[in-house]
Amino acid sequence: MAGLFGTLDIAASGMAVERTRVSVATSNLANAETTRTAAGGPYRRKLVQVEATPMGPRAARFSNALDAAADVQGAQAVGVIDDPGPLKVVHDPGHPDANANGDVAYPNVEPMTELVDLMMASRAYEANSTAAETARGLIQRTVELLR
Repeated sequence: MAGLFGTLDIAASGMAVERTRVSVATSNLANAETTRTAAGGPYRRKLVQVEATPMGPRAARFSNALDAAADVQGAQAVGVIDDPGPLKVVHDPGHPDANANGDVAYPNVEPMTELVDLMMASRAYEANSTAAETARGLIQRTVELLR
């Protein structure tokens, strides 16, 4: 179990991951109809890669012996990758990006999926923020008791 300082580190790392997820989801929504990018071809939905991280040095320094035995970790966004899922193909011969058959490749972005991802990231950010505030309050109360 993490000490209070470890709890702050874990909550902060979770908040950073959720900020990245919000940013990526809004980018996906903004490009849901982009059929031509600077790299060529339609926009591809982006996904955030998240990895667990070992307990930070500050948390380790303030942990007691019982806490040190626990596998306390945080998280971090380590990259943003393209979703390899299939693109949407729509027959629209009048579109400037239509191929010889009149088909247009649209991004593999589903607006409802992105909205759900935004809601989930927002709620997770809020939960991490609440955990950090609770830990901060406990640290303040502990300091007041020790005076």
